Amino acid sequence: MKAVVIRGYGAAEVLHYEDVEQPKIEPMQLLVKVRASSVNPIDWKIRQGMLSLITGSKFPKILGFDVAGEVVTVGSGVTRFKPGDAIYGSTSFPGGGYAEFAAVPENLVAFKPTNLSYEEAAAVPLAALTALQALRNQGNIQTGQTVLINGAAGGVGSFAVQIAKALGAVVTGVSSTKNLDFVKSLLADRVIDYTQQDFTADTAQYDIIFDAVGKRSLSQTKKVLKPNGIYITTVPSPKVFLEIVLTAFLPGQKAKSVFEKPNAKDLVYLKELIETGKIRVVIDRTYPLQELAAAHSYSETGRAVGKIALVQPIVDIAI
Repeated sequence: MKAVVIRGYGAAEVLHYEDVEQPKIEPMQLLVKVRASSVNPIDWKIRQGMLSLITGSKFPKILGFDVAGEVVTVGSGVTRFKPGDAIYGSTSFPGGGYAEFAAVPENLVAFKPTNLSYEEAAAVPLAALTALQALRNQGNIQTGQTVLINGAAGGVGSFAVQIAKALGAVVTGVSSTKNLDFVKSLLADRVIDYTQQDFTADTAQYDIIFDAVGKRSLSQTKKVLKPNGIYITTVPSPKVFLEIVLTAFLPGQKAKSVFEKPNAKDLVYLKELIETGKIRVVIDRTYPLQELAAAHSYSETGRAVGKIALVQPIVDIAI
């Protein structure tokens, strides 16, 4: 099969589109014909070697956590899916989605939302699960609460705005000037242009501040966080990590971080929100898998609005 592999850590040029052996599935896995995948910052952080203590030095590696496609075969223990089913979901760490076929655990996928293309569905899992788990699991979001999303135009942030609204919150989105209208289109109740105003100097206070781009800390945001408010980040710096530890044992404001945990139950929940029109998927650019290096380079600029998708040509499935 065709796949994009890395044989060492480095810049985008280490990504090579080539022939590799097709994966063999275990009893609780599906072999999926990958119709589409997407780019998440963790993909290029792994590629750069930023997580090498976790990902190790064994190569080649196929990255890519998001997949949408068709089930080709199922393992002997699989009960929820059959060949031909359209699914979306996550691969096991550290990836495998940047390929023509992927071996995917049954408990990490769900049926694809019926109103999404494969390209759109592949843009959902990691980013939307991160947003959902940050707000619901870490933030314990409640109807009527005030929520600020920093980085509201990005992949995680754009889902966070919509999920917070779906859960009944009053949402403020922070973005650059050029993306204010986009964030408003996600139904944010209020927008702040960070090039003109520092939200930490605002007069409003929030029950939850979700820093979807990991640019701030609890100490920097505490003046605009309510006395029992929760600050959540996707990128805990050493300073934030210390704040997380200290506030865990003290009353008042809390600092927390979110580490996405892929699972079928949450994907089913997101599927329902998507099919009822409470979440829409926004794709900034689409690249063929062969141009993954360009897709990674664009993601690294931090300018993407919504998600970056990867597609493969539709060909006959051959095993």
